[in-house]
This record gives sequence, structure tokens and C-alpha cells, in this order.
Amino acid sequence: MQTITLKIEDNISEKFLWLLKHFSKKEVTILDQTEFKNDDEYLKSIEGMEQSIIDASNEPNKNFVTIDKLDW
Repeated sequence: MQTITLKIEDNISEKFLWLLKHFSKKEVTILDQTEFKNDDEYLKSIEGMEQSIIDASNEPNKNFVTIDKLDW
């Protein structure tokens, strides 16, 4: 089985969903159906994220860690 993520234009979404619903649940299952958000909208939709970014931007440079110091 494969999972595919699609971005579908609003003007065809109803027709596309109609088509998918004509397959059996064994053949096609809609796992998630969300409205597309750009990065800014997405981050703002997460509670506390906007304030966290603001707080981090106010941190002094001495608190930052460069990529070569990260322990992956």
C-alpha cells in the first residue's frame, strides 16, 4: 500500500473527493483532510509557537549554539 499527499485546488476538491469515495475502504482510505496553510499560517496556528519564536529572537547571541556544536 502507498500513501500519497496531494495539494488540490479548491475548484476541483469536491469532484476529487467524490471520485475517491467511489473506491472501497479497502482500496482507498482518506487519512487526513485539511486545508492548506502556508508556513506562517501553520506556525501561528500552534498554540504558543509565535511567542516562542519572539522569545528566542530576543535571546542574546551568547546563548546560541552553532551547528558544529550540536550533538546529533
